Amino acid sequence: MHQSNYLIIGSSHAALEALAAIRIQDPDASLTLITRDNHLPYSPTVLPYVVSGRSQAENVSLKDQRYLDTHKVNYITGRSLLSIAPDSSSLILDNGEQWHFDKLLLATGASPIIPAIPGLGQTPFNVLRTLDDAIALRQASAKAQSAIVLGAGLVGMHGAENLAEAGLEVCIIEMQTQVLPGYFDPQAAAMIETAFSQHGVQMKMGRKAVRIQPLGESGCRVELDNGETLTADLLLVSTGVKPVIDYCTGSGIDIDQGILVDDHMATNRSNIWAAGDVAQGRDFYSSARVVTGILPDAVEQGRIAGMAMCGDPYLKAYLGGVPINTYTFYGQQAISVGASELSIDTEADSADQSTVELRVDTDSGVFQKIIFKGNQLLGISAINAPLDPGIMWQLILRRIDLSGVKAEFVAQPLETGRRLMSETWR
Repeated sequence: MHQSNYLIIGSSHAALEALAAIRIQDPDASLTLITRDNHLPYSPTVLPYVVSGRSQAENVSLKDQRYLDTHKVNYITGRSLLSIAPDSSSLILDNGEQWHFDKLLLATGASPIIPAIPGLGQTPFNVLRTLDDAIALRQASAKAQSAIVLGAGLVGMHGAENLAEAGLEVCIIEMQTQVLPGYFDPQAAAMIETAFSQHGVQMKMGRKAVRIQPLGESGCRVELDNGETLTADLLLVSTGVKPVIDYCTGSGIDIDQGILVDDHMATNRSNIWAAGDVAQGRDFYSSARVVTGILPDAVEQGRIAGMAMCGDPYLKAYLGGVPINTYTFYGQQAISVGASELSIDTEADSADQSTVELRVDTDSGVFQKIIFKGNQLLGISAINAPLDPGIMWQLILRRIDLSGVKAEFVAQPLETGRRLMSETWR
């Protein structure tokens, strides 16, 4: 049986932040990273640029081998976690290897959801979740003239834009009535949709694919719920992701949508933590526990988990998940931080009613929406308006009182936010 003091399953942002936090306090204990990927650590956010060719697959690593060697990391690729036995502090990999650990972090991320559409299983299709997926999609797009994209989330929209820019005729099919649901409200989403339409991308909003048939070696025919039929040389399925938690079966680790964790990212089993896309932790806005699935949160959760694992005395509790996304499309910048709608459950009393400040200039393509809960920032979203998403995120997390600068913040959120954080940052 193999052994490691610290054993981390996964190799992206949460795993790397935990690694760094551990090595600050414990530079010499054995530390092993095991990943199902066959590459050095990379960020999923770079994948669209690999598809487009703006980034080469061999140049997108977050950390190189020298970094891993310097931090005394035993880095194992191409292996997946099969099962965990918490009572014996051990686990089994997909090749049958057994590992014993003192501390274990589960940062296994998420995998694509494949919808149960009749005929999809018999039709060649692409997904975009790993570096190998990006390489495969780039190779497939070079042989295609047209593409259908199922899903208008961030992955689908990025994929559609890059395929269109490569010269393919692209059609997006989304069962919701808008693009990027959950990130932007319908008005902002409509502005993004317009930009795609102006660049020749067909937008089929509020439509479902009810049947898919293969055409030749890689093509497909897609039938929609209104009877319309579409054909394409390439099919990209981007209908969401789900946490990879199958290895938890029989382990006694509490799971729901993801692995349930406390405010130090600890599971219900001793010496086992979870972080990143696989973790279901505190929601900032309510008492619920949620899977956030966003990069900044993965970084924060990984850092907290690593500090907890090594007993760092400066460990602070997780404040909760606040959505934060930046999205660039056709040279335009969209940002969404926190709540994008008033319908979010904020558990506010009558003295802290939510209000909205909206600024829209369709001629210049500028959108700005600010939601307040009393005198605190609840959420902010913008298109082509200057914002620092990291600062907006901190203003929300720290519940900064904006009572004296509310009008100034509405007029100039970037400048006002920077000044406030310079005064309050600790």
